[in-house]
Amino acid sequence: MTKIEKRGGTLGVETRAEDEKRTLVGYAAVFNSDADIGGWWTERIAPGAFAETISGDVRALVDHDMGRVIGRTKSGTLRLSEDSKGLRVEIDIPNTTDGNDLWELVERGDISGMSFGFSVTKQSWDETIDPPTRTIEAVDLFEVSAVAWPAYDDTEIGKRSLQEWRDAHQPEPDTEITDPAAAPVTKAMLTRARLKMDLDLKVRSTR
Repeated sequence: MTKIEKRGGTLGVETRAEDEKRTLVGYAAVFNSDADIGGWWTERIAPGAFAETISGDVRALVDHDMGRVIGRTKSGTLRLSEDSKGLRVEIDIPNTTDGNDLWELVERGDISGMSFGFSVTKQSWDETIDPPTRTIEAVDLFEVSAVAWPAYDDTEIGKRSLQEWRDAHQPEPDTEITDPAAAPVTKAMLTRARLKMDLDLKVRSTR
């Protein structure tokens, strides 16, 4: 599986208890909210980034731990939706050790953050500013988590994405062409031609 990036925010998690069903409600991501990713770049999530993925089989976890499942979209115990604010999450908390512990910690205020694990499927970079800005336009969503510390420390994949973006958008290097008449004139070719003319003039002036 592709290595998963993790992002989150410092949003509060609402709690709701109705008809003996305990539900956590919050936002795992907020649209158009700039986040500083380790000083390497600024990142924002565009509205609609989750539109194609929230209907998939997504898990709710505790602290991104795949062994601590507390909900799942396929079973209806996790419900995801996009609104004007961001990715809205509702988790029906199970009567398990993890579920009971999480409910107690949220009620006490010890856990008040949400986060999500994803891989980017569409993005754009703006390198006209420093640090550059990464706009995430579409993702594959794997999980959402209740967390004490929202994660922004997975920078390696993003750095790799930035390098791939640069490689894809940099000018192609000059290549040797056997038919000069068919060769497009490049800036490098003009520079070499000017240098040759200057050299020829200097040689002639010394004779």
